[in-house]
Amino acid sequence: MKNVVLAETEPMNRANPISRRRFLRRSSIVLGAALAAPTIIPASALGADGATAPSERINMGCIGVGGQGTRGMAGGIWVQASGGFLGRKDIQVRAVCDVDRRHRNHARNLVNARYGNHDCATYDRFEELLARPDIDALLIATGERWHPLISIAAAEAGKDIYCEKPMSLTIAEPLALRSVVRRCGVIYQNGTQQRSSHAFRFACELVRNGYIGQVKEVVVGVGGPVAFQECDLPAQPAPGYLDYDRWLGQVPWRPYNAGFVGGWMAYRDCSGGEMTNWGAHHFDCAQWGLGMDNSGPVEIIPPDGKDHTVLTYRYADGVIMTRDPDRLQRESGQGNGLMFVGTEGKVAVWRWQFRTWPEHLARQKIGPGQIHLHKADDHHADFIHSIRTRVRPGGDVAVGARSITVCHLGNLAYELGRAVRWNPETEQFVNDPEAQRLMSRHMRSPWHL
Repeated sequence: MKNVVLAETEPMNRANPISRRRFLRRSSIVLGAALAAPTIIPASALGADGATAPSERINMGCIGVGGQGTRGMAGGIWVQASGGFLGRKDIQVRAVCDVDRRHRNHARNLVNARYGNHDCATYDRFEELLARPDIDALLIATGERWHPLISIAAAEAGKDIYCEKPMSLTIAEPLALRSVVRRCGVIYQNGTQQRSSHAFRFACELVRNGYIGQVKEVVVGVGGPVAFQECDLPAQPAPGYLDYDRWLGQVPWRPYNAGFVGGWMAYRDCSGGEMTNWGAHHFDCAQWGLGMDNSGPVEIIPPDGKDHTVLTYRYADGVIMTRDPDRLQRESGQGNGLMFVGTEGKVAVWRWQFRTWPEHLARQKIGPGQIHLHKADDHHADFIHSIRTRVRPGGDVAVGARSITVCHLGNLAYELGRAVRWNPETEQFVNDPEAQRLMSRHMRSPWHL
């Protein structure tokens, strides 16, 4: 087996702005100490007793603090080791932002209760939060229609970014985001926490090291596209606690309806459905196991008239990937996950378990000279480690852009009702102007890439 150098572990070529600010802080402390009378300083202020000195803390702002945003900030089902950003002593959440006043006030109260003060600021416009020079990093957990726009603005403001998945509504958006993140030299961690799961990493290492033989198929179990292409719900008065125009963002204007706001994931204007929701996890790990983090499929074929479920992806090396939750359920006992099928065995993986055929592969040890993938037992901790070391995290922007492209390619094949060919080197459709036009969409003014 050969050794590999992982692109996601390459150091960033960028001076650390946090270090410059800390230098100024430390200089002020030294100067103040020289001029002032001796005082008793609490050990916690110096970083003793397990505390982190204020000058070493990463100041964070949180944008989008509804359900998933609050879980990411405070800890929840996805976060175990670190307990969320509020559970870390080296993090200080300074501000929260949401267009829903109820959400931002609830998040502010959580932050203030955690720190025992009233210092957390609230904003309804993300631009005001981004303008704060004391904010080092962001948690972005809005709806996916906002992810690329806020992330691009954050990168241009010099902030490191943890952004929940899905990355985007279109293929063009993550490609633009990737370019801006690289130009600005910031850290970007996509919220694809399965990359920080032992089960998914081990399954992919088995595949990458040839333990199931030559890979022939990958079976992915996720739901399909959105339920509704358009919304015909009746108009209702917008509640005073919500800035509805801001909530819509780039989405074409339509009157407020509580069902639309509460169920936006079912509408194409706002979401790619389960193809991008769970697909951002499972297609992502399929790409990881296939060694396709810098590439992708070459042809995408929608279901025929007899089978309305199975979507087929073909890779240049002959591997076939299908969206086929029924088959995954039959063969593995789990319908939400993925399964690699090789000439000498199989491995299926889901949260947070895996199963192998033959069974002894589950006990296989990956040797020191074999392929070892990016290891992080906690996705939030991986982000913080990257901020401090300037080493790209497991869910780097380039990885995320490739994976969400796979999801969007499937949605476009469903929408067009025919096969499409894709060039993963140029990241363009092959001789297909109709599909090419669907790589992007018009954004409602004033929003644009």
